[in-house]
Amino acid sequence: MKDATTDRAEGARKGASLHRTDPGTRRRNAAERRFRLYGAAAIGMGLLFLCILAVSIVRSGAPAFSHAVVEVEFTLTEAQFDEAESQLLKTAVYARYFNQALARQLDAAGLDVDFDEASVQRIIGKTGAPIRRHFRADPDRVGQPVTLELPVSSRVDGYIKGRVTRENLLDSRFLTQADLDLVDAMRDRGLIETQFNWGFLTGMDSGVDNPGGAGIGASVVGSFFMMLVVLLLSLPIGVAASIYLEEFAPSNWFTDMIEVNISNLAAVPSIVFGILGLAVFIQFMHLPQSAPIVGGLVLTLMTLPTIIISTRAALKAVPPSIRQAALGVGASKMQSVFHHVLPLAMPGILTGTIIGLAQALGETAPLLLIGMVGFVARQYPDGLVAGFTDPNSAMPAQIYTWAARADPAFYEKAWGGIIVLLVFLLAMNIVAIILRRRFERRW
Repeated sequence: MKDATTDRAEGARKGASLHRTDPGTRRRNAAERRFRLYGAAAIGMGLLFLCILAVSIVRSGAPAFSHAVVEVEFTLTEAQFDEAESQLLKTAVYARYFNQALARQLDAAGLDVDFDEASVQRIIGKTGAPIRRHFRADPDRVGQPVTLELPVSSRVDGYIKGRVTRENLLDSRFLTQADLDLVDAMRDRGLIETQFNWGFLTGMDSGVDNPGGAGIGASVVGSFFMMLVVLLLSLPIGVAASIYLEEFAPSNWFTDMIEVNISNLAAVPSIVFGILGLAVFIQFMHLPQSAPIVGGLVLTLMTLPTIIISTRAALKAVPPSIRQAALGVGASKMQSVFHHVLPLAMPGILTGTIIGLAQALGETAPLLLIGMVGFVARQYPDGLVAGFTDPNSAMPAQIYTWAARADPAFYEKAWGGIIVLLVFLLAMNIVAIILRRRFERRW
């Protein structure tokens, strides 16, 4: 006796064929193809926006790594040096000698132009102070022919790079059309050349009136000392807390509350940690304001939840059979964790730590609240202790300071600082990948 189900199955078999796709299979295959296309389109769109972002950053920041300089052959005699040092306005005397040397070099190049001290200041800036520093640093240079390379002013540098054009330039006390004529003539005869701007990588904040001399070097040092504090504090504390919570802590309401609070702290805005650092470390503990040690303490508090969560995930990924095998051969609980579980979880722990450090390296809001703004980075620390305690800035804070200034030349510096920061972040992520591959064990 046959039931209705058997009749339907026999009817389906009668109409089916291995050489012909039924409508249901065609619909399922079409849905799978659409899903694959959606995924490929999403990845392609993400890569497109990533390429647009990378091109925009490189195009806007690359000019910060080059600058135009004026090369002038200059010989300062002993009499001129003694005369300049005996005057009250020493830099003005050095500037006069420089202008005379520049005029002779322009005449030798076939440029019959009239210029005064004001036009030289608009094109090159104040030349007296750097020339005096050059000869006082090495008095043996007096009487010897030297080639001085002096950077041009930020507006002339912007004209050479295309940021400033004749059409949008109005004659002012900063730059005139006649100055641009002289600049073009000097460029044609090789008196003005574009070079790699090492001062941007090794320099420091030069104030709001000198964007051409601004550099990010001091801020890089500040970020280094700050990250050193974060690493020395967050790694041992975060790993120890994760091992206890995952391997030794009893399962009760207290540990559940701790786990929930750790997850909540990972989602707290970074500016809240800045307010906490301002209240506790500066106002209560009276630690030095704007010091990398305070910034490191604040970023340690912000990084700890990330390290704890990633470390616990790495410990959970180790199979329970590893623990059971260690305990089965007579190892204690601590021996099974530190001799077997922790080495296997080390790649994930290192990866999570470096990702947490990379996140801390790019934070700006908490650093601004504790006073680590860009203009305090005016000099390098004198020693190791001073690197932690002396006022300094960090790369993201320096970038923010430059972006907030009115001169367009500082925008160029800000984009260049973003490139430097991204290089550090990429390097840290590459180190994380290498460490994970180096210590990874398969079971």
